[in-house]
Parts: sequence; C-alpha cells; structure tokens
Amino acid sequence: MTVAVWFAVAAVAAVAVLIAVLALGVVRLRGLTRRIGSFDCGVRLPGRSATTTGVAVYGAGRIDWWRYWSVSFRPAASWPRSALVVDGREPVADPGGPDVYVVHARCGAAALELTMTPDAYAGLTSWLEAAPTNPGTVV
Repeated sequence: MTVAVWFAVAAVAAVAVLIAVLALGVVRLRGLTRRIGSFDCGVRLPGRSATTTGVAVYGAGRIDWWRYWSVSFRPAASWPRSALVVDGREPVADPGGPDVYVVHARCGAAALELTMTPDAYAGLTSWLEAAPTNPGTVV
C-alpha cells in the first residue's frame, strides 16, 4: 500500500474514533439529564475562577455531580446530605438572561459556589430540610 492509502485509512480511523467519543458523550449526557432527581448545576470550587457546568442528581443520602462534558461514568463530586449546609444565595445579575442563583454552601470545611435555577434551589433546600434529624436511630 502506498503512503496516500495509509494516510486515508488513518484519517478515516481518526474520524471514526472522534464520532464514537462524541456519541458516547451525548449518550452519557442524555442519560444523566433524564434521571429522576437531576437538575442543571454549576460548581465553582475554592481557588478557581470559573464555574464548571454539570448535572447534579439527588441520591438517598447525597448529591452526586457530573461535569457536562466528560468521558467518566462516575460523578466528579459527591456531597453527603448530612454535611451539606446552604449559607445563602444571591441572584446573578444578567438582564434579559435566565433567572439563576449563586448558592453559597459548605460541605464540611470545603466552601462551594453552586449555580442553579430558582426551582432547583427550592428543590435543594427542601431536600436538605427533609433530612432525618438523627439518621442513626431506629424507631
């Protein structure tokens, strides 16, 4: 085979791999956003200047958070319900844009800034308030 044929085969293989990775990302994102209890949630960790967009999902005793675009099928972060505390919220000043809150929270000693819609914020605070007061006791 000539060099041109090898180049064409390599180019086709590279395009096929790229399409497969993009398809995997779309399937992953679609699966995350269709889960019951999922909501759009951006996270800004201490020391970082940018917010990373993602999807959060309520669990029995925790919130799992996945980045929008990643090849990982595991959550990028997980916050236990018992350690998560909301310190406050403030609306993002964006005239004409969607209503979004910046939620200041703590998980243990780690400070978090979460961005979410007002509906997602209402769901988060309700979920936190509905936690059992003493999860270790049996009635």
